[in-house]
Amino acid sequence: MKKIAVILASLLVAACASTHKADTTAAQAGEKNVPAAAAPATTSATETEVSASKLKAEIEALQQQSIYFDFDKYAVKPEFRASIQKQAEFLKSHGNDVVTLQGNCDERGSAEYNLALGSERAQAVEKDLEVLGVPASQMKVVSFGEEKPRLTCHAEKCWKENRRVDFIHDLK
Repeated sequence: MKKIAVILASLLVAACASTHKADTTAAQAGEKNVPAAAAPATTSATETEVSASKLKAEIEALQQQSIYFDFDKYAVKPEFRASIQKQAEFLKSHGNDVVTLQGNCDERGSAEYNLALGSERAQAVEKDLEVLGVPASQMKVVSFGEEKPRLTCHAEKCWKENRRVDFIHDLK
């Protein structure tokens, strides 16, 4: 019987010592009279802010990627497959994001022709994203033709910058 009493007394002392250490840790952290459950809420809010900041930076980086095309073409070149893959991975992991694929052309050709070519370019990128598993409901296609040039000079160095598809993300 004495052995059982000694064991119970030891357990009681150990239990009290554990509770005291937790209270001491909270006091050392400067959280006097704050319940232990309140501390994680502050950490959670900070983690949410960091996550939102990282998400915003990731979207900005994705929106800076463009897919470029050869003159009078709308076939996606192999060198841009990795960019399309990154876009697809992001869209699949963020089901509430809708991306607008903006097709653009250089100034050569009629306005009607360039609108059609810009649309073909955006649709080519859309098709590649669909093949990679992005639902059609997460994509919109728009053509600006020659109306949104990135550069405005009348030379090949500018024209090649204007033959592109841009990604505009709308994360809701």
